[in-house]
This record gives sequence, C-alpha cells and structure tokens, in this order.
Amino acid sequence: MPNKELLDKEYVLFRDFLEQQCGIVLGENKQYLVKSRLGPLMQRFNVASLSELVSKTLSPFERQLRSAVIDAMTTNETLWFRDSYPYELLKKQIFPELEKTCRTVKIWSAASSSGQEPYSIAMTAMEYQQTRPSAFSLGVHILGTDISNTMLEHCQRAEYDGLALSRGLSPERRTKFFDDSGKGMMRIKEPVRKNVNFRHLNLLDSYALLGKFDIIFCRNVLIYFSADVKAKIIRQFAQSLNPRGYLFLGASESLSSLNQDFEMLRCNPGIIYRKKT
Repeated sequence: MPNKELLDKEYVLFRDFLEQQCGIVLGENKQYLVKSRLGPLMQRFNVASLSELVSKTLSPFERQLRSAVIDAMTTNETLWFRDSYPYELLKKQIFPELEKTCRTVKIWSAASSSGQEPYSIAMTAMEYQQTRPSAFSLGVHILGTDISNTMLEHCQRAEYDGLALSRGLSPERRTKFFDDSGKGMMRIKEPVRKNVNFRHLNLLDSYALLGKFDIIFCRNVLIYFSADVKAKIIRQFAQSLNPRGYLFLGASESLSSLNQDFEMLRCNPGIIYRKKT
C-alpha cells in the first residue's frame, strides 16, 4: 500500500516550492489537498510514498515530475457561463461600447483551465454579433492562458463529455455551438474555435509579449495568491489593458487597496473594474 502521509517539515518545503513556482499559497493544514492531488502521480512516476514524490519534486532535475505536480495542484473545476452576470454585462454594456471600434477587440482569459471560460466568451460574442451584424467588423479575438499544459491540450481539443457539458450549458447552446464527435463526446464548432487561441503562461511572469486587451477575465484565481503576488498581477493587468479597459474578477474577489489603476463599477448584479486611463 503506497504511503500517502507527509511529515510537517515536508509539507512546509512543498508549500514553499509551490508558492515560488506559481504563486499559490497553501494554508497551514492543507495536507489533505496535497494527498488527493498528488496521490495519483505516485504510480505514474513509480514512487513508493508521497514523501519520496515531494522530495523528487524539489529537485530541479525532475522537470517532467515538476510539471505534472504543478498541473495537479493548479487544475480547478470550472463551469460554462459561470455566475452568468459577466456574460450579460458583455452583451448589455461592454460590447455596445466596443462595437464601433476600428480594430480587433481583444479579450484575455487569464486562467483558462479546461476552456469553459474563453469558449463561453466566444459564444457570447457570436450571440451579440448575431443581433448586431455590423458590430466588430475586424472581429473578436480571445486568448486563453494557463500554467497547466495538460489543461491547454484539453482546451485545444475542445471536446467535452456529458458531465462537463451539464455544468452551466443550456440545451440550446449545446445544440447551437457543439457537434457530436463520438464516444460520448461533443466538440465545439469551428466558428467558435477559430476565435480562440491558447498559450502557456505563468501569471508570475511578464505579460508584455501578449499585447494589449480591451477586457481581461481573471476570475476565482487571485484568492490563491499572497497579497504581494496579487498586487503584482493587478499592476501587470493594468499595463495590459487599453485605456478604459475592463477587468472581471470572481464574485468573492476584490481589489480593495490594490485598485489605484481601476475604478469599481457596481452593475447589479456583479462588480467589474475599469481602468482609469
């Protein structure tokens, strides 16, 4: 029977490693989370105990294992059209402001996970354009980024099973935007896929090469970071937005004292942030 117990000192070392590599801060008593996320990797990498797996992860020479560990610890479940109000705000307020822009509208999903968020944004844009055929003559481009290569591969396949499709996706949108790809899987239709690109990005790194955006989604991500890392990310988001660009955070997240570059807009329901200049 594999040993999935971690000594306190091993947990502290792993916690420090995870924060250094990707900014995620684990609490004092999250050993159970490490066990559940890393346990399946023990057989894959042929190690007898969780202690051995963590020890190898701390070695800079175990690149494949490190990548798999970060994948496991940063993968989160997500929903289609999560919380609904961000997508309604796009249609009712933000897209009408941007529809006459003489350039491609650029939107960034900064933690795309398995793809539901960026594809939900793309579907929303298509629905808006169907009601306003003259809008966005140069198109809407969505970029999805994530630290997990496994999740990015999932995003690029754009295939989802029945359970994933049941989480927030209406039957009407399922029919409209998906094709049956066989074996119980549905694939997002090409007109949606062509508007979304994906690339690897660690939010601790520079965003300079991504260019400028009109809208950034970073929902339910900042809660995992320390205050200093969160402040750095928000500063970089501000630098990555066009003047008067919008930032969407999760329903339980707030910029609080970090919003020097943003004004908060209460939208009933929901809150969004707009870059001041």
